[in-house]
Amino acid sequence: MKFIGSLTDEDFGLKLKKLNNPKERNASRGVIVNKDGKIAILHKKVTNEYKLIGGGIENDEDPIKAFKRETLEETGCTIEIDDFMGNYEEQISQNNFRQISYLYVARVLKQKQKPKFTLKEKEEGSELLWLDVDEAIKKISECEKNLVDSKFSNIYNTRFIVRRDYNILKYYQQHYL
Repeated sequence: MKFIGSLTDEDFGLKLKKLNNPKERNASRGVIVNKDGKIAILHKKVTNEYKLIGGGIENDEDPIKAFKRETLEETGCTIEIDDFMGNYEEQISQNNFRQISYLYVARVLKQKQKPKFTLKEKEEGSELLWLDVDEAIKKISECEKNLVDSKFSNIYNTRFIVRRDYNILKYYQQHYL
């Protein structure tokens, strides 16, 4: 497996706890580029969170199928995957949780429908944005210090999401542009 990065509590100045039989999750996410060269970003207004498109791998899905499904749900677009960037690991020790994300670079083939957000995403005020890479990096970077708790998530967890996606976008910028 090619790892492009990782995050632990120590990256946020917190004491790292030893993981003890942690809950584990695999996810697929990545950078989706439209015909105008802009990338898809999910903005959750309630928590002031900006993040990449993607989510958990369900049951017996493979990572590519999961990424295509998440993309269709969150953007309404079908995509062509151009490259596998690598994996990203998060060890969220305060929650005894470990996540491995499979990361892709993809381009939009067709806008098939409007995003079909989950109830949670709707209640968090989710909206799809298409931003230049530099603008996306700036939004993600700036939102980390202004995150807000919601009934679905807390700042501790959301900081991992935001920092992970910032790091992924910086990797994309350095290796793909």
